[in-house]
Amino acid sequence: MSTLPRAALGALLACSAFFLTSACATEIKVMASVAPQHAYEELQPLFEKQTGHKVKTVWLPTVEMMQRLEEGEAADAVLIASTNMEKLTKLGITVAGSRVDVVKSGIGVAIRKGAPRPDISTTAKLKEALLAAKSVSYSTGPSGVYMVSLFEKMGLTEALKPKLKVIQGTPVGVLVARGDVEIGFQQVPEIVPVPGIEYLGPLPAEIQYVTLFPMMVHAKADAEHAAAAKAWMEFLHTPAAAVVMRKHGLEPGP
Repeated sequence: MSTLPRAALGALLACSAFFLTSACATEIKVMASVAPQHAYEELQPLFEKQTGHKVKTVWLPTVEMMQRLEEGEAADAVLIASTNMEKLTKLGITVAGSRVDVVKSGIGVAIRKGAPRPDISTTAKLKEALLAAKSVSYSTGPSGVYMVSLFEKMGLTEALKPKLKVIQGTPVGVLVARGDVEIGFQQVPEIVPVPGIEYLGPLPAEIQYVTLFPMMVHAKADAEHAAAAKAWMEFLHTPAAAVVMRKHGLEPGP
């Protein structure tokens, strides 16, 4: 069992040394990007058992989360890609100085299970596979934003335009598994768990893009909820949590 982070211990000083009372337990609301969901949900019961806190998470596509936060929806903590988090901090939506860099994720490639496996080992081979594919898909999240720029750099924007499908709110792998699209791109931990797909691997190293997902306290969280949220954030950054992150295709944050 992992050691309880300092922030969690601090939040529990008012509690008995032998048991947790209802006054010590806090339910926190987190708005989060989907990429780290499987690792996050595996770690959550351990944190809740150790601290008495409860974590309620709303999993959202990046575009929808940003819209809801900018329109004033409250939470106790936010987990989102670093570029989006920087914008939220500038807007005063997240608390400066509360940031914990939780996980990093690269982009993976998937095809339907049983389909011929194209070679994506190099940039040139990936380009050939994309030109040969009848349909290509990516999400509206950070991986999709990068894929748009990558296609442009590879000189594929015009060639791919008629066969591109942009997805929001549904894992790209689901469409690949159904046969709706031939090849799909998304964060590795979002691609790998989907049944019915073949995971071809990550993008070639020379064109890979790693997204950092930090977590921060929301400016509307009161002191009690902010302390509990900070404890959860630090828990996700422990060595024990890193083991679980790696099991799900993620890397712990720096």
